[in-house]
Amino acid sequence: MQPFVWNVRVYWEDTDAGGVVYHARYLNFFERARTEWLRSLGVRQAKMAAEDNNIFVIRNMNIDFAVAARLDDELETSVHSVQLPGARMVFKQDMIRSSDRQLVASADVTAVCLRADSFKVTRMPAWIRAEIKNAE
Repeated sequence: MQPFVWNVRVYWEDTDAGGVVYHARYLNFFERARTEWLRSLGVRQAKMAAEDNNIFVIRNMNIDFAVAARLDDELETSVHSVQLPGARMVFKQDMIRSSDRQLVASADVTAVCLRADSFKVTRMPAWIRAEIKNAE
């Protein structure tokens, strides 16, 4: 699979008093990249919840912080190496600083498909699985 890349600029609101990205903001950046990746495949999560009664939730996330991102950095956040076992999606994500190509952080993420009305695990809709496989 060709990596999907979403760019984000670091703003004041993303940093601590020293101008370094606050650790919890990396979760936001990774989440937005995954959401935009799904959107690029035609998957609208609000529509999926309303029409298919399905939602994705994060089951597990492991983040390795390599170097600090700072105010005004432009970060390229990728989604790649997607696996689709059953009701899960397993992602590898990387965050690269555009200016020097330095790896800032990487994440291993597992998302699970749930029924929106009961929060019970369910298989991912076949059309979403097909879109992801077609993107490979």
